[in-house]
Amino acid sequence: MTLRSLLLAALFVAGLLLAATAAPAHAGDEAITPVLRAKVSVSSDVVRVGDVVDNAGALSQIAIYRAPDLGTTGALPVAQVVNTLRAQGVIGIDTKDIKQVAVTRLARTIESKEIERAVAQALERRSGLGDAANINLTFDRDVQDLRLDVSNTGAMLPTAARYEPRNGRFDVSFQIANDNGNPTQLRFTGSALETVDAAVLTRNVERTQILKSADVVVERRPRSEVGSDAAAREQAVGMQMRRPVRAGQPLRTTDLAKPDLVQRDQAVTVIFQTAGLYLTTRGKALDNGTEGDVVSVLNIQSKRTVTGTVTGRGQVTIQVATPQPVPVSDTASAAPEMPAPTAVATDTHSPITSKPE
Repeated sequence: MTLRSLLLAALFVAGLLLAATAAPAHAGDEAITPVLRAKVSVSSDVVRVGDVVDNAGALSQIAIYRAPDLGTTGALPVAQVVNTLRAQGVIGIDTKDIKQVAVTRLARTIESKEIERAVAQALERRSGLGDAANINLTFDRDVQDLRLDVSNTGAMLPTAARYEPRNGRFDVSFQIANDNGNPTQLRFTGSALETVDAAVLTRNVERTQILKSADVVVERRPRSEVGSDAAAREQAVGMQMRRPVRAGQPLRTTDLAKPDLVQRDQAVTVIFQTAGLYLTTRGKALDNGTEGDVVSVLNIQSKRTVTGTVTGRGQVTIQVATPQPVPVSDTASAAPEMPAPTAVATDTHSPITSKPE
């Protein structure tokens, strides 16, 4: 074989070997090409190669950045990310024309209202406190939304709750179980005060005044201020005051009475009522009285004092008993027997002498 033939054979074999190795390498390169992600969510406190790049292979667990704060999102320029990845041996990255990578730190958020509700429920009916809905809390530190690691999957369970009625102080602790087996401990302190809805006056009122709708509003007030007999607004409107009360003061049921429908010395209508009979006359009230009260009235025509029941404004009703008819047979049998007359002889001419002692 000539030298030319040998050279051609060698070039042919080399070409076959190059073709045989080039095609699989190209296919393999497509399968393992690292691809950059535009949005990343992490649950730990670090960002790893595998969080920002697909197909990172054995380099996936290498930490490259500190994660953002719990529940927040941070942005990284793509050029910075690519340089960091190259420094860790990740090359040939497909950036897909992404400008920046957004990294979000996952978290479990417990809102401040949820915390306040949990503390109130822990104190409910403890040491004289009432329902949780009526407990007003003041915390020593402002309560804000609480962000915890997502591994904290357990409920917010109270482990200790103390309340001192003398000064209103509370101290409540909670525990939240997590996947790591190390429960998260929370503690809150402050002051608790039970409040209730109270009917409060908008103006000064005097005794015997009738309350109108504009005179009463509803406000939350401490139970210690209102007492156990707080009056509701719907109970107060239209009622009559038993004593003077200043504006801004809560009303109690003992402050209220039914309004007087009849006033002393007031001209009233007197109704005499019985079955089949309805008579009216004029009179003058001698007492104050609300509906259902029994009062004395001077009958102006007869000048006699009668008593009746207040049945309306300026109106007193007297129920007259109806006499029951008695049957004739019953009358005859019931008539008392009269003694027979006895004849008495008298002598008008006989002298009257005194009987000897």
